[in-house]
Amino acid sequence: MTDHLTSGPAASARADGCAPRAGHRPGRVGLVAATAAGRRHAAVLAAAWPHAHVVEADGVAEALRTAWAGCDAVVAFLATGAVVRIVAPLLRDKHTDPAVVVVDEAARHAVALLGGHAGGANDLAGRVAAVLGATPVVTTATDAVGLPGLDTLGWPVEGAVAAVGRAILDGEPVRLVADAAWPLPALPDTVAPDAPGPYRLLVTDRLVEPDPYTAVLRPPSLVAGVGASRGVPAAEVRDLLHRVLADANLSPASLRHLASADIKADEAGIVATADACGVPLVTYPAAELAAVDVPHPSEVVRAAVGTPSVAEAAALLGGDAALLVPKTATAMATVAVARHAPRGRLAIVGLGPGAADLRTPRAVAELRRAAVVVGLDQYVDQVRDVLRPGTRVLATGLGAEEARARTAVAEATAGQAVALVGSGDAGVYAMASPALEYADHRVDVVGVPGVTAALAAGALLGAPLGHDHVYLSLSDLHTPWEVITRRVTAAAEADLVALLYNPRSRARDWQLTAALEILAGHRPPDTPVGVVRNASRPGERVHLATLATLDPAVVDMYSVVVVGSSRTRTVAGRMVTPRGYRWRK
Repeated sequence: MTDHLTSGPAASARADGCAPRAGHRPGRVGLVAATAAGRRHAAVLAAAWPHAHVVEADGVAEALRTAWAGCDAVVAFLATGAVVRIVAPLLRDKHTDPAVVVVDEAARHAVALLGGHAGGANDLAGRVAAVLGATPVVTTATDAVGLPGLDTLGWPVEGAVAAVGRAILDGEPVRLVADAAWPLPALPDTVAPDAPGPYRLLVTDRLVEPDPYTAVLRPPSLVAGVGASRGVPAAEVRDLLHRVLADANLSPASLRHLASADIKADEAGIVATADACGVPLVTYPAAELAAVDVPHPSEVVRAAVGTPSVAEAAALLGGDAALLVPKTATAMATVAVARHAPRGRLAIVGLGPGAADLRTPRAVAELRRAAVVVGLDQYVDQVRDVLRPGTRVLATGLGAEEARARTAVAEATAGQAVALVGSGDAGVYAMASPALEYADHRVDVVGVPGVTAALAAGALLGAPLGHDHVYLSLSDLHTPWEVITRRVTAAAEADLVALLYNPRSRARDWQLTAALEILAGHRPPDTPVGVVRNASRPGERVHLATLATLDPAVVDMYSVVVVGSSRTRTVAGRMVTPRGYRWRK
């Protein structure tokens, strides 16, 4: 399927009934400082972030008010009390007020003061702290105890959010009522479909009468197909869309995107409506729309745009969908609405070589977003402290990679939010490939890159990867040795630095020697060879030798072997492959 994303979500709340997306990441960041030390810290952030700037005004109070009015977030290098007094009269709504982070004079703490979840201040405090070497201070209750906030799932949430959130925090039962199996993060055992008591968490796209005990999560289940005459006013499209949704008892907060024909990708009225609703506009070629079976085709529309349906066909494309509202028209606009079945969520997460500080923030976020974590037991053990309470862990021992991949995909296909973990980068001799062989259109896949074993080994050895290099696995469990031999020979003849994965095990103790002999036939015996075992993990060991002196017995399955090219040299005990084609002494 070919589709085109032609418009993106807007960053602020809407006054026209469309819902903002939850938990946005602050864009423009205003920096406000009163002292010389504060200005120095602000300059550091301004240099690090292209979207941050120091706000100058007549006095610090006026600078803070200016930043409040013109920025998505404010970092104030002031006392917390002073900031509170200045911004208190400006407070309106947590969904529209900017995030505010306060940093002390010594830059020891970055305090998320306002807009923790909805405005992104908690995340911003962490980013400020990372740049300044400070400690982030986050007082949001759910963050403090490791529970997911209802407004951090990426979906709009409404109703008695505070009351239900407090009930979850207090361990009171909360009944979970979902129209379908949406991929929610791990929730405490007290949140369950059969939980007693008055509190409810609804996951639905239907309009619901508010009450003091019910919070409503709005999943992205609805797609509105839109057709229009050229020059249609945005107000006409917007009013028709909201009338259609209201008449069908559907919430605009559950809109996934608007959809139309490619020919309408630049139609200002449609684009403006998508922007106003904070959702993308996705467009399709006429031929794809024409292939969709719709209840109300039109030969007039076919003659005009090459397909008998725009609104209904566009609403149905992109997944397993049912038409809820057939095409409804005004003088210049047409809207149809379809409900799309939930897709499970499979995050394929590279954990890096092992050390926690080499694990990416995105990997941590995905682990905390997951309700189910699947992986090799020793890799799962590395991240148990990151997982939220209630996360279901499916860990197995060595081998059984295919079984783990199938398990992860099966859980995601059933509607779960799943993280499939692997060491290094999950796409390099790891779990991404087998998992993606089984994942189909019922699963949304998120890839999270990690620091590979080769990169970790290269950093410990020096700079052996400074020029062209090749990754080769010496395991013949899935690849015939004859094929591996041809690949090693090609790398040797091309004079590439060779990174040898799965180099040697108890059952495969001769392949490394054979590969080294092939490489030795094409480069000098003094070519540097590095062996790194357990890079960044306990028992880390770095061994430097040459093709002539390397003892294969020092190598095992926890090792990566790096064989230099003919131009790789040893400089002060470090492997270096020069970037240029000539070595300069």
